[in-house]
Amino acid sequence: MIEFQHVSKAYANDVYALRDVSLSIGDGELVFLAGPSGAGKSTLLRMIAGLEKPSSGTVMMNGQNISKLKAGSLPYLRRKLGLILQGQGLLLDRSVLANVMLPMIVVGESVSEAETRARAALDRLNMLDKANASPLALSGGEQQRVAIARAIVNRPQIILADEPSAYLDRDNTIIVINALKAFQRSGVTCIISSHDEQFLDQANRVIYLSKGEVKDSWTSSVSSTNSADIAA
Repeated sequence: MIEFQHVSKAYANDVYALRDVSLSIGDGELVFLAGPSGAGKSTLLRMIAGLEKPSSGTVMMNGQNISKLKAGSLPYLRRKLGLILQGQGLLLDRSVLANVMLPMIVVGESVSEAETRARAALDRLNMLDKANASPLALSGGEQQRVAIARAIVNRPQIILADEPSAYLDRDNTIIVINALKAFQRSGVTCIISSHDEQFLDQANRVIYLSKGEVKDSWTSSVSSTNSADIAA
């Protein structure tokens, strides 16, 4: 369970990214954050990841106050997360496969297991044929899919995705939607910010943000099981 309790985030000159936000997201939910650019969607995701701290209020995950965690505890929190955040580029000095293996290597997994799981993640995103390529040889959309494979390789409990369909065409967007929904069906909590109507049309729950405030929240009557494979 993720809870925001009267959370605000203010920067210099009283510019607010979030203002008195209260919401809860249950385990295994598929939640979409909608709203215009600058609405606070990215800030909300970064707070869940412990990358931003609130100016006031509390952010809780499974009863733990994330905003009070010390720097040394944050890596343990992030092992539970799959982060697909804007500006998280690939390492250009190593192959696609090595990029996707990296989260597993960092937590001490064997090279053979890391490679097996990295190849499986790339295959899910239709990128296995690019495993040995340099990121520089990929299009922007292909790099985005590799970044998504890297985020899911450690089988996270929670996936945070900030505009994951950026740079993707319709076919690749469908691949990404179905991959994320497959994870959600297996019990992973997925929180996705998007302007993309292909995503929002598949939503089971949408939280709408505007100027840092929650303006609307609704739950679709369409089940995730029935709407899972939109390519069909």
